[in-house]
Amino acid sequence: MQRRSPSFYRKRREKQQAALVNVNRRIRAPRVVVIDEANINMGEMDTRDAITIAQERDMDLVEVNPKATPPICKILNFGQFQYEQEKHKQKLKSKQKKVEIKGIRISFRMSDHDKETRRNQARKFIDQGNKVKLDVVLRGREKAYVAQTKEAMESFAKSLGEDVYIEQPFTKQGGRLSLVIAQKK
Repeated sequence: MQRRSPSFYRKRREKQQAALVNVNRRIRAPRVVVIDEANINMGEMDTRDAITIAQERDMDLVEVNPKATPPICKILNFGQFQYEQEKHKQKLKSKQKKVEIKGIRISFRMSDHDKETRRNQARKFIDQGNKVKLDVVLRGREKAYVAQTKEAMESFAKSLGEDVYIEQPFTKQGGRLSLVIAQKK
C-alpha cells in the first residue's frame, strides 16, 4: 500500500473544513449579529457573549452569513440544521430532470412500415421530455445520395408534429448523417 505524505491529509482536511459551517468556538470574528431561534434579531454583541447565551439555551451559535460585516450568526440546534440542509439538497437533486438524448437509426432504403415504427418510438421519447438523435448510416453507393437522405430526414422530423423542431442541424461524419430533434417549450 502506498504511503501518502502528511501534506495530502492536510489538504484533504482543509477541503473538508472549507465546506463546513463555523459553529461556536470556530467563529473567528470578535463581534457578531445574533438572531435567536425564534428569528428575533438580538443585535450586535461579542462572540463570547453570544456563545454563552447559546449554551445557556442548550443550542449552538452557527455562522449563517460569514461575509457580512459583522457576520450574522443564528442560535439553533446544529444537528437539526445539518439534517435540514442535507434534506434540502436531496429535494433539489430529486427535482432535477436530466434530459437524455435517445438515438434512433434509420436507413436510406427503409420501408414505410419500419419508418412508422421508428416515428412512433421517436414520438414516445419526445413526449417523455427527451431529445432524439436521428442517425442515417450510408453504405457503399448510398453515399452519393446525401441530398436525398437529408430531405428524407427533414420529412421524418416534420412528420413528428408541430411541437418538434430541429435543435442541432445536420452533421456528417464519414458515411453517417445525424441531427438532433427536441420538443418546443
